[in-house]
Amino acid sequence: MDAHGADGLPSHRSFQSGLSWRTILAKRENFRAAFAGFDFRGVANFDDNDIERLLADEGIVRYRGKIEAVINNARRTFEVVQEEGSFAAFIWLYEPAKDDALPQMRSKSTASETLSKDLRKLGFKFVGPTTVYAFMPAMGCINDHAEVCWMRKDVETARNTLRTPT
Repeated sequence: MDAHGADGLPSHRSFQSGLSWRTILAKRENFRAAFAGFDFRGVANFDDNDIERLLADEGIVRYRGKIEAVINNARRTFEVVQEEGSFAAFIWLYEPAKDDALPQMRSKSTASETLSKDLRKLGFKFVGPTTVYAFMPAMGCINDHAEVCWMRKDVETARNTLRTPT
């Protein structure tokens, strides 16, 4: 996954903090349109006029702090890409060891806590360990489907064929 594809996921997920997933998923396409398809290169160039436009957009969650965080995070993503080559490569540095990646009913992990802490050190916002944990399976870093879940085998097969980003 390239940095473009990776960026939309944490941005989209940061809006969920404090709200139901149903609310966010119902507005997914509105978010995508409002935030330039979550292309971090475009969002990083948003200015005060864009913030005002987004605050007036009834199709998205209009919380200034989260809107500003997405723009900030796009700028920070650009910096990570310059340093690491891709945002995905950076995220995959936090792939947990096999034993730590076993499926459990949880909302965060040691890996997501570490990644969250490091993202915040880099200036990212609204990237708590629960938000980051929700992002990690979407990136393929973990397979948190229970052993009895019909999706677990498919996800594990996809993970085994995935080339980790470099």
